[in-house]
Amino acid sequence: MAMARGLRVVLLDLLVERAEFGHGGNMEILFPLAERFSTLEVLLLTPQFQSDDIGLRATQQVNSELIKLVKADVPTWDDDFPFVAIPTDSELQQACAGEVTMQRVALPPADTITLKKWLTSNSVDVVICTGSRRNVSIWEPWMEGVASILRAAVALELPTLGICFGHQLLCQALGGDVVRSQSRTDLVVELQLSEVGHSDEIFANLGSPVCLFTHQDHVVELPKQAVVLGSTDHNSLASVRIIDEQEGYLPIWGLQFHPEAAKDRIERSVRLGHISAEEAKAFEREHDGAAILANFATVVAKIYN
Repeated sequence: MAMARGLRVVLLDLLVERAEFGHGGNMEILFPLAERFSTLEVLLLTPQFQSDDIGLRATQQVNSELIKLVKADVPTWDDDFPFVAIPTDSELQQACAGEVTMQRVALPPADTITLKKWLTSNSVDVVICTGSRRNVSIWEPWMEGVASILRAAVALELPTLGICFGHQLLCQALGGDVVRSQSRTDLVVELQLSEVGHSDEIFANLGSPVCLFTHQDHVVELPKQAVVLGSTDHNSLASVRIIDEQEGYLPIWGLQFHPEAAKDRIERSVRLGHISAEEAKAFEREHDGAAILANFATVVAKIYN
């Protein structure tokens, strides 16, 4: 596989307190990117934990160097997953031909225009927003900064992936609507692709992809800038792609399901006590998450190669 140049990724690390579904899931997302690029630099953002002071400093220094986080900057950090300013992962490093670096940095909780400047001045290539134990339907102030960075990524037409919470927030940030269902959904099921979805790059060579869902919030109204790629019986807006004003397809996707929830991650989560063996029974079926993440990485490599 031909190597593209180095890649800089902003990863909104919103499930950090769940080691396997958080950090482990992040690694599943990053592996296929590491395989396709000569070096990989990941800027990890945790606005759900950062202090108001560090957010203000980051906003005031948008055009300066990145503000690297220390433990004191994240006073509400969930210590079930120890804070590490510069995480490492040997498996991710092995997947990359060159160096992999990860650094926790502050997110300016600013407006979309300011965050466009922040993304541009820091030469960000890709934006990824993960799932979260928080809920778009139960709004918290820090979510506005994440919504702004997603709007900024769309305005800059950066390759962007929103997963579960990230999918919901992407849609809401662009004018869609998210509501909370009366009950959770935990299942692995085939995604029913639309006509557009059948030809979309994210589902290349997959036919009817099998996807893992675990959520309670649902996107119930699409923004004007989105088209539906796939649905299920429980969720009619389960996958979307963002379009520009001329209805051209942007390299930006929202996925209600969890492609990063690899089977071995789920098994380790049971051993760690993060989910019960009973809960894990809903996720025994194999799914196509790894192939979907590989397809996203292939799109990114085509853009930057």
